[in-house]
Amino acid sequence: MKTLHLSAEVSETAEIAANLIKNGELVAIPTETVYGLGANGLDEAAVAKIFEAKGRPQDNPLILHISCAEEMEKFCKDIPRAAYDLAEKFWPGPLTIVLPARDIVPRRTTGGLSTVAVRCPDNAVTREIIRLAGVPIAAPSANISGKPSTTTAQHVAHDHEGRIAAIVDGGPCRVGVESTIVDLTEDRPRLLRPGGIGPEQLREVLGDLVVDKAVTAQIDKDAVVKAPGMKYRHYAPAEPVVIVSGSRERAAEYIHAHFVPGDRVLCFQEELPLYGDCKPLAYGREADVNTLSAGLFAALRELDDPAIHKVYARCPEGGGVAYAVQNRLKKAAAFHIVDAEAEL
Repeated sequence: MKTLHLSAEVSETAEIAANLIKNGELVAIPTETVYGLGANGLDEAAVAKIFEAKGRPQDNPLILHISCAEEMEKFCKDIPRAAYDLAEKFWPGPLTIVLPARDIVPRRTTGGLSTVAVRCPDNAVTREIIRLAGVPIAAPSANISGKPSTTTAQHVAHDHEGRIAAIVDGGPCRVGVESTIVDLTEDRPRLLRPGGIGPEQLREVLGDLVVDKAVTAQIDKDAVVKAPGMKYRHYAPAEPVVIVSGSRERAAEYIHAHFVPGDRVLCFQEELPLYGDCKPLAYGREADVNTLSAGLFAALRELDDPAIHKVYARCPEGGGVAYAVQNRLKKAAAFHIVDAEAEL
């Protein structure tokens, strides 16, 4: 298969991509979070291609991307007022809402569940593709399953060139980590995955929010989950990742004491001088967490090298987007965290 490379800046791109979606093909679409591997979310055969292309577990639900909040009614039922409040505040944007699914949504899309995750992305060309296609686009991140997510069209081409119909190049993703996911199908709103919208922002709208165990710890492989990225080791390069917490000085002491040839260090730009002899790679500035979220997956993809033995990673603290970066790094490390303050 020849993969078309389409520019988001060309006016015909949205129509070409929409027609491919309507014809059951896979199209990689840009969003503000990460690139998605998109297909007609109402076409079971098209959705099956997503799972095949990614090597994705069948019980890992997909997110339906819609062009506006009004489209929620087409695919969701029993929608609480809170969903509209969240949509008004954060859509288009990096927020996914889990709601009861209408029968029109195939169980293959929902991972066999009676609920469906929906969001309206903050990317004009992708919303236009959805509008022109006339169907919601089911789109997980466009990486091979388990590997670091795709934040540029080049990342997508690396994983899927010749295997999908088209890639729409919208430039680097602004947020750089997947959307926040909140479940509104239970008695209390539940955070299933942190992202560009922080828990503090959600509580301002909802007043109440439970943080799911999957956000802070590894959950059982047999657990039933309502959203992507909750259960499996995810976002990870080929080699083991170890998060080293603690002060800059203590962390550097620990890493230098355990570093062997073949290891790498993933750190903040401000820390590069501490690791001059350890082939450090900075993924952003600790003082600007948005640079960390935007740069994380590109850095993890650079480190996805079988020749590397182990990666020692530094992780930001705090809430908001930092909380999402923490989650992705902990998932990449399978929650292997060393406290340098306690070890030295």
